[in-house]
Amino acid sequence: MQRTTSILQMFPQKLRLYFEQAAEHEDLAEIRIRCRQPVMLRMGRKEYYLAADGTMQEERPKECLVFNVGQVESIFVHLCQYSPYAYGEELRQGFITVAGGHRIGVSGQVLSENKSIRSIRNIRFLNMRISHEVKGAADAVLPFIIQKDMPCNTMLIAGPGMGKTTLLRDLIRQLSDGFVLDGRKIQGYTVGVVDERSEIAGCFLGEPQNDVGMRTDVLDNCPKDAGMEMLLRSMAPQILAVDEIATERDVQTLQKAMHCGTKVLATVHGTSFAELEKKPFLQPLLHMQEFTRFIVLKGQGTSLVYNEKGEQLL
Repeated sequence: MQRTTSILQMFPQKLRLYFEQAAEHEDLAEIRIRCRQPVMLRMGRKEYYLAADGTMQEERPKECLVFNVGQVESIFVHLCQYSPYAYGEELRQGFITVAGGHRIGVSGQVLSENKSIRSIRNIRFLNMRISHEVKGAADAVLPFIIQKDMPCNTMLIAGPGMGKTTLLRDLIRQLSDGFVLDGRKIQGYTVGVVDERSEIAGCFLGEPQNDVGMRTDVLDNCPKDAGMEMLLRSMAPQILAVDEIATERDVQTLQKAMHCGTKVLATVHGTSFAELEKKPFLQPLLHMQEFTRFIVLKGQGTSLVYNEKGEQLL
């Protein structure tokens, strides 16, 4: 009920009726709004049209729900709590995060200066990515990343939309709160999260909207490399968690953390353990065997776990 309410509250009161049915679905992942085009929904890997009566249709109905310029603008201004200027810094990155942890991607007219984005206005396209917590998502893999009551440096590998952030979030929560392993209660660890795109904790006004555990500290909307160094200096995490490492600078900062004794949880785009060898920026980590656990997500809640030698553990 709380999730449904937070979804409906993204819209002005007079438009909420159209989304009541869709908001009830647990697998609602995206609401796509484009000026003068049909409103589209994504549930799992399937796409639906939203009809003018609020029903969801796999085939395009005769009367689709379509919003004009004024309606799209009213939704955007409502999302910004009627003060778009207060969200200027986030908007320059192309998204804002709202209550409930939902992330709203925006597109429109970009104003640039010296090849840098100064602001974005005339918002005509919205991608509402619905926050989706799955508590227990990490149950199957958690025992395989613990050695001597401490987590291994672990890399999560998956393609877009396969659930790597969902799995990372639940690993963070369980490691932070503490868990039971082989009948023994393991006390939680201090976890530092660099949430560059507000997808892990889903912070709204600095407060996590997703459950990331009682011993977790979050740097929201912060570049990964700078954020990791800041957390290492200021919060002394036992575990450092980041989403989607993609550059040599990210790797260098991760290595610094590991050399300081901090354990690392990180995600990377890919489809297999073998594919990591094709990513040049990862080679220092792989050749030095800095990571000792690799989790490959295969979809439908299925994961494979490998050690640093490529041997399958699960």
